[in-house]
Amino acid sequence: MNNGRDHRIDFFRGLALIFIFWDHIPGNPLANVTVRNFGFSDAAEIFVFLAGYASVLAYGKIALRDGWLVASVRILRRAWVLYIVHIFLLVLLMGIVFVANNHVETRDMIQEMGLYYFLGNPQQALVDELLLRFKPNLMDPLPLYILLLLGLPLVLPLLLRKAEYVVGLSVALYLLAPMFQWNLAAQEGGVWFFNPMAWQLLFILGGAVAINAQRDKPVETRPLHHQPLFCVSAAYVLVCAVIALSWRWPAVHDAMMPRLLSEWLYPISKTNLSPARLLHFLALAYCTAKLLPTGAWVQSWLARQSCRMGRYSLEVFCFGVLLAPLADMANALGGDVWPVQVLTALAGVGLMVLLAVWLDVNKRLGRPVQVTA
Repeated sequence: MNNGRDHRIDFFRGLALIFIFWDHIPGNPLANVTVRNFGFSDAAEIFVFLAGYASVLAYGKIALRDGWLVASVRILRRAWVLYIVHIFLLVLLMGIVFVANNHVETRDMIQEMGLYYFLGNPQQALVDELLLRFKPNLMDPLPLYILLLLGLPLVLPLLLRKAEYVVGLSVALYLLAPMFQWNLAAQEGGVWFFNPMAWQLLFILGGAVAINAQRDKPVETRPLHHQPLFCVSAAYVLVCAVIALSWRWPAVHDAMMPRLLSEWLYPISKTNLSPARLLHFLALAYCTAKLLPTGAWVQSWLARQSCRMGRYSLEVFCFGVLLAPLADMANALGGDVWPVQVLTALAGVGLMVLLAVWLDVNKRLGRPVQVTA
């Protein structure tokens, strides 16, 4: 595996973090421009896929250089850090929501965030938190990421040598999970919103793509419209966009959708990563990779800010989780008018960028100075 860094990965991780933040602010007008409005998948797929890509890229290099044991220890140490972060993040989130709810009269933020379970069953909620079973709104991606990382050492050696075998097993688990209703338990007898038995496929596919990207391959020279896979993918993305946009006008949607297609397509499960969602994301990712090759565009000022957020995705994601209820509170106090909603959404992104800048500067200052003769 070579050391070349694809800055597009950092860019789209940063963009996914912005979309997640905007989607988590109730009534936010800018949420109308996120990827979920133009297809069946959303920023969650981007986040998980690129998490798999970045994890296998990073720990795969360690495994090849220092051995599987060293890589496994690094992975488990990272998972432990994420676990501690998850606990403290939940405590901070609950504190913010409980305080904010006392200042907001137009809505029940505790209900919006799914925190009444903690108020009614504090002892059991604390136990469930430690077991990753208590996941209020906004908190679902982090426990999923922790679990996927814990499973990475089991598949990493085979993934580095025979990625197609791991992908095959992953596809089998993905197909069997909804068939046999495999999922993990959550609070109050529920199950995980992001079923790890299904979402592991995106993580594994991200890792397989990372490995494949490091290999020397012949460059496709045919124009895009002469590449069958691109044409099929682009057509599917366009059809999904038309269907998703029609949801805004139910009468139009009912008129244009054949009954048999509706019965096959709906419901589009996010919990079990419906095949329609999975195929939409893969088609969208493939088209994006083809249409936006690595180039000067990632060096523009705006792209560099997104890349910077993507490099510190854990810290920025956690910060965004805390900013979302604060933005919601500010919107409520401002009368829920659209100028205030747009301002809080943009201000939140600005603060996320500033955090990434601070982390970047802090990291550079921490590097030892190399003195050359």
